[in-house]
Amino acid sequence: MRHRKAGKKLGRSPAHRRALLRNLVTELLEREAVRTTDAKAKELKRWGDRLITLGKSGTLHARRRAAGLVQRASVVRKLFAELGPRYAARAGGYTRVVKLGTRLGDAAAISLVELVDRRGAGADEAGKKKKAPRRKAAAQDGDKQQPSRRRAAGG
Repeated sequence: MRHRKAGKKLGRSPAHRRALLRNLVTELLEREAVRTTDAKAKELKRWGDRLITLGKSGTLHARRRAAGLVQRASVVRKLFAELGPRYAARAGGYTRVVKLGTRLGDAAAISLVELVDRRGAGADEAGKKKKAPRRKAAAQDGDKQQPSRRRAAGG
């Protein structure tokens, strides 16, 4: 039983999973939006919310904890200079997961993880869903199709 075991395994070893989530959370804080699979998005939401909470506190200990997870010093500076003050009045829920559909290559469910107060939140990537491929004109015009050779030959 998995009692008191937080987080998903994501089919990876612990070191690989930690490296993956460190990279994803660094990109989320830098770009303020990341497209990834649903399972990774749900786990990334937890990590991102925790780091923004550290950014709100602004203490040296919080800065060192964040620097231990985030890959780039410039992102740590952004976390404490911009993101922490931006969410100071908010009690939680700094990120949202928007489901985008399925990936064309392997039909994996894709989501957008974004910070809630960013410019254009919710509309940027969600509105860019790919349209269904258009069928050929010959297949749409059923009455204009040529008769088959067998019927035309009378056999």
